[in-house]
Amino acid sequence: MLNIRHYIYDLLVERGVSEATAQYLNMLALLVGLLFIALIIDYITKRILWKFSASIANRTKTNFDDILISNKLPRNVAHIVPLIILIEFVPDVFSDFTYFENIVEKTLKIIAIVLTLRIIRSFLNSVKDYLKTLPRYKDKPIDSYIQVFMIFAWILGIFAIFSILTGVTFLKFAISLGTASAVILLIFKDTILGFVASIQVSINDMVRIGDWITFEKYGADGDVVEINLATVKVQNWDKTITTIPTYALISDSFKNWRGMMNSGGRRIKRSVIIKTSTIKFLTDSDIERFKKIELIKDYVEQRSKEIKKYNSEKGVDKSILINGRNLTNFGVFRKYLQTYMDNHSAINKEMTLMVRQLEPTPQGIPMEIYAFSSDIRWQNYEYIIGDIFDHVLASVKYFDLEIYELAVAKTN
Repeated sequence: MLNIRHYIYDLLVERGVSEATAQYLNMLALLVGLLFIALIIDYITKRILWKFSASIANRTKTNFDDILISNKLPRNVAHIVPLIILIEFVPDVFSDFTYFENIVEKTLKIIAIVLTLRIIRSFLNSVKDYLKTLPRYKDKPIDSYIQVFMIFAWILGIFAIFSILTGVTFLKFAISLGTASAVILLIFKDTILGFVASIQVSINDMVRIGDWITFEKYGADGDVVEINLATVKVQNWDKTITTIPTYALISDSFKNWRGMMNSGGRRIKRSVIIKTSTIKFLTDSDIERFKKIELIKDYVEQRSKEIKKYNSEKGVDKSILINGRNLTNFGVFRKYLQTYMDNHSAINKEMTLMVRQLEPTPQGIPMEIYAFSSDIRWQNYEYIIGDIFDHVLASVKYFDLEIYELAVAKTN
């Protein structure tokens, strides 16, 4: 092109065109020709790289090369060749227009920086997508690290662009920004906090993708679907999405249910309030009646024998029921519930299981069931609780007990 850069200019001047007009037409013709050649080379390079990448992807067992293609890495790399050609021959096109040559060269250098950043982004996104296919990294906050790297890459790219536009060397430009570091820190405060938080979350294994968390401050109750530099996305049980600042995971309190999920049991902690006025000592007729209840038949027989033997040996006057040792309907009911839970097929017997009496309240005495279901799935868990307490509520009357119900006065 060096030999023909003034060919059109000379031809036009010979035909009587003014020198100024001939210069512009010469420049325009060279520019159109250069752009046409660059587009053809770009198309050819793109096709060659695409076919080459596709052939390699078909031969290899790993899916990493397929991910590189899906993230358009070969396509972005193909733009390098025509861009180099443009940068190389622009001085010849604008040889008579130094001002325009300077502007176009700077523009092409800026485009080269942006293209480099796009190539880096395509590669890092490919690495991220590939790591997410591996079980070892599936629940790690990879997005956070990729975003941090890209932020630094963009900062360096912006510094380079300003260096090109101002004509100041990159090092001097970076040093001059030291005085503005406080402003930069203020602008990127959330990013820096998120970066520090994501590292602490990862190192301390506080949250993983797929964890069920409850964060009352932000109204989040569901599974973590994404962890990135600035936010954590939680898909709630009603399928809504709650966005939580990443740094809130280390600055505020939240509940992670992973321990429960990994334990193989989900806690059941619920009580019914028994009216105190219905609690009583058992008479002989009550004992005979309770012996007909299969789950506590052996218990009632054994305990009644032990109590009769004790009272007989001590010469207790049983004409008054309170004397000596006695069974109560409340205690027998507690034993019944304990036996019922021990025999329930949906309860994890390897974890804590007990039926206990809580501190009396103005309404009555709470009888609490504390256990763990063997099925941790929410729907099944609720079904198990419902099944247990359906039975509890229906069985109370067989022990001459009553459950407290708040009486609401009717108004006319």
